[in-house]
Amino acid sequence: MRLEKIAEEFGESCVIEWKSFLLRPYPEPKPLEKFRQYTESWLRPASEPESGSFTVWSTDEPAPSHSVPPAVAAKAAARQGVAAFARYHRALMEHYFHLNHNITEPENLVRIAAETELDVNAFLEAMRDPALAREVVDDHNEAVAAGIQGVPTVVVDGRWKITGAQPREIYRRIMELRLAGEMLG
Repeated sequence: MRLEKIAEEFGESCVIEWKSFLLRPYPEPKPLEKFRQYTESWLRPASEPESGSFTVWSTDEPAPSHSVPPAVAAKAAARQGVAAFARYHRALMEHYFHLNHNITEPENLVRIAAETELDVNAFLEAMRDPALAREVVDDHNEAVAAGIQGVPTVVVDGRWKITGAQPREIYRRIMELRLAGEMLG
């Protein structure tokens, strides 16, 4: 949410390119109770301003098993344009962190596509395209090669890495320094 607001504030001077980073690249089913305990860690970011909505896992849906399906789904949404991606990405985060839906389940990913008014047939066709899965893996490998180890990581001008969710003021200051030409070298 903070980056969306920075992009709105700085307009064309701030272009955000979302890339995939797979925190869980391989399917690893987790016991539901263990996963519920893990999601208690979401309460810290939930307490920060402009953090979005976080809820300790309260549904009976199984814990998501890995990161690949939602990453591919986000790229499938992006094929329908920047605005479609933005709607889908935000809804995907909402379904996972707040509504506690298993976003590795294909039916949940398709339901989110319908809710965000994507062309569901085009979304499904894109999901079946093996090139999208390769893009996800390529994004992940590029991040690992660049030394990125977690999310969120914001890379400015391909040179500076800002790791961890930062207050909007930090992102604003970076943009101001960048636009003033003070982030050289």
